[in-house]
Amino acid sequence: MKNPVPEPVPEPAPEKDIERPLGLDGRRQQRHGPRNPLPRGRLAAVFVAAGVVAVSGLVALRDSPFRTPQPVVVSTPEVAAADTATPVSAGYPQGEVQGAGASIIRVDPPAASGGEGSAIVIRDPSSLGQDLRVAHLPDRALVEETEFGPLPKRAADGRRPFDVYARPWSGARGARVAIVIGGLGVSQTGTQGAIAGLPPEVTLAFASGGNSLDRWMQAARREGHEIVMQVPLEPFDYPSVDPGRNTLTVDAAPAENRDRLYRALSRITNYTGVMNYMGARFVTEEAAMLPFFGELGQRGLMFLDDGSSAKSLAPDMAQRQRVPYAAADLVIDGERERGAILKRLDEAERTARAQGAAIAIGSAFDVTVEAVRQWTEEAKRRGVEIVPVSALARDPERG
Repeated sequence: MKNPVPEPVPEPAPEKDIERPLGLDGRRQQRHGPRNPLPRGRLAAVFVAAGVVAVSGLVALRDSPFRTPQPVVVSTPEVAAADTATPVSAGYPQGEVQGAGASIIRVDPPAASGGEGSAIVIRDPSSLGQDLRVAHLPDRALVEETEFGPLPKRAADGRRPFDVYARPWSGARGARVAIVIGGLGVSQTGTQGAIAGLPPEVTLAFASGGNSLDRWMQAARREGHEIVMQVPLEPFDYPSVDPGRNTLTVDAAPAENRDRLYRALSRITNYTGVMNYMGARFVTEEAAMLPFFGELGQRGLMFLDDGSSAKSLAPDMAQRQRVPYAAADLVIDGERERGAILKRLDEAERTARAQGAAIAIGSAFDVTVEAVRQWTEEAKRRGVEIVPVSALARDPERG
């Protein structure tokens, strides 16, 4: 960068000229008559040269002063001994479990960042929103190690997975639309396409019976998506219509349904809640729903109702068991054609403009992913905010 010296050469400032922003003219108006430009000009040039050398030396000695800092490690807060206590379910019988204590996780910065080494930062993840560098790592205070695998739980300090893993949003009023794309993990190519092609504001739902779920969960979280877990519940005409393995049924013993739920929940971590997969019969049976919602409430998870049953007991159960609750307003890809999907998304926008918010759900078909990607770009320009589904949930614990 060239540093031209104006003529006549400016006088050096008496104090702190080194702090003056680069590129500003530092000349002062002459107050006491003419001056001798030659001797003072030479003297000023000497001072300027010395100042440049001094500044260059200071910059060289500092550790990357203009480079973005590399604090990439998140530690969960220290957890009291109560963290290891076995939670009490509101309905399902409990087995012996072991709690997970706090830990510090070191994450090396990406090679592309140009940094060397790593740093450790102790902080509360829920106070910072979503850091994409570590969003795929579970908060150990929210993990209960069991014979089924890691299960979500409330932390000893009261934090919930619903709070900690939620994607931040603006909090502004206006038309808000949450879009949930489900079935991730069933098709490898479809899952990859959804994670890569959908904007991060879109919520992703993972099928508990899918494959390579932990790998896909990490990829989705690194891209900024909020995620939910799809749990299979009994539909009418079961087992002719079968949601898949670990389906919770109305006739199963509470302990059996508990084990099936645990197997579904343990497939991944870092999700805000669960969404029913089918379940038109299950959601209408109070005896089956009560212990199911008891578990969700104890573990700090949201329930997202796909809206398929008009007789669902979920709204009442959610209030009674203090479970954050949201319900879909419409399905966007019942007709798997691009134009039809776009029309359904437009309908979601009209609902949001009339009521303030709308929740639309769909599946990870290629045509759905492409239509959602196009529509969200256009909707943002029209002033619609695409929000995570947790932003539209009714939370009994917050009034």
